Amino acid sequence: MRFIPYAEARRQPNIVVDGAPLPGSLLTLSHWPNNESPAAVRRDTSTATVFAWLDLPGPKITAPYVTNNHFDEDGLFSVFALSEPQQALAARELLIAASFAGDFGVVRRRDAARLCFIIEALTDPGSSILPAAVFAAPDRVVALYQAVLPLLPAIIDDLQQGSPRFGALWAAQDAHLAASEALLADGTVTIEELPDIDLAIVRIPSQLRPQPVRRYLEDEQAAVHPFAVNSATACTRLLRVQGQHYEFEYRYESWLQIVSRRVPLRVRFENLVERLNALEAGPPQWMADEPMTEIVPRLRRRDGSPSALDLDTLIAELRTAFNSAPVAWDPYDWSKPGPA
Repeated sequence: MRFIPYAEARRQPNIVVDGAPLPGSLLTLSHWPNNESPAAVRRDTSTATVFAWLDLPGPKITAPYVTNNHFDEDGLFSVFALSEPQQALAARELLIAASFAGDFGVVRRRDAARLCFIIEALTDPGSSILPAAVFAAPDRVVALYQAVLPLLPAIIDDLQQGSPRFGALWAAQDAHLAASEALLADGTVTIEELPDIDLAIVRIPSQLRPQPVRRYLEDEQAAVHPFAVNSATACTRLLRVQGQHYEFEYRYESWLQIVSRRVPLRVRFENLVERLNALEAGPPQWMADEPMTEIVPRLRRRDGSPSALDLDTLIAELRTAFNSAPVAWDPYDWSKPGPA
C-alpha cells in the first residue's frame, strides 16, 4: 500500500490507521474512540493492532492506499507496517514497544524509547535534520509522513546495530530519562499509588529543576521525565507534587479504547476548579484543560504559583470529584461520535 493524505483518501479506497475512518475506508486499524477495527485484532496501540491484522491467516481486505489524519509515532509505525510490511515485520517487537513509549510513555526497551526521541526530534524545526521545506509545507502532517517514512528503515537499522548516526537526536532526552530513572530507583523521587481511585502521587524534591521534554510533537518542561514516571506506575491519573506546586494529569490511555484493561473514565473538573479556587486565599488561579479533546489534560495553577492548600486537602477534593463529577469522556460510548 502507498501512503495517501487523509483529505485525498476521502475519495479513494483506503485502510485508515490510528485515526477515524473515512467514507472510502475499507478497514480501520486503530485504538481510537468509536473506531471500527475488527474485534479479533484490537490491541492497546494501533501499531500492535496492525501487526495483529497482518498475522491473520487467509485472504485479507486489499486497498491501494493507507492513510492517517495526524502524525505521531504510533501512526507512523502503523503506516510503515502496511506500506513496507516485510521491513516492518523484521522490526516488529521494536515498533510495538516504541508505540507504547510514544503514546503512553511506557518504556519496554531502551531502543524503543530512543526511536521515539528521534521521531520527536525530527518533528522539531529547531533540531530536525529534515529539509526546511517540510516545516513550511501547507500540510505539515503530509510533509512529515513523506519525509520520515523513507528514513525509518535506516533509523531502525542504526538502533538495532548500535550505530551513533542518529545519536544526536536522542541523546538529550535519553540522558534525562536515565537520570529520572535513577532518582526513582534511589528514592529521591517517590510514587505513592491510591488504587481505589487509580491515582499515582509523584513526589519530586523542590530543588529539582525542570528540563526540556518533547512529547506528542510539543515542547514542555519536566523535572522528571514522563517516560520514567509512566513506566513506574500503571495508574492513569497522575498528581505531581513539588513542594506546594501541584499538577494533575489524565494519561492518554483514558482517551482511547484500551483492550487490556478498563481505564477509569475522565470526569469534568469545572466544579472542582471552582471548589479549589474557593478554598485558596487569593484570586482564582486553578484551571483545567478540556478532557474530551486534549491528549493529556491537566489541572494546575494558571500562573504556576504554589498553592496554599495542603496535599491531603487536594487529594480529598480529587477523590470527591472522581466519585461524583459528571463523566467528561467515555471512549467506549458508541452513542457519541469520536473527535474529528
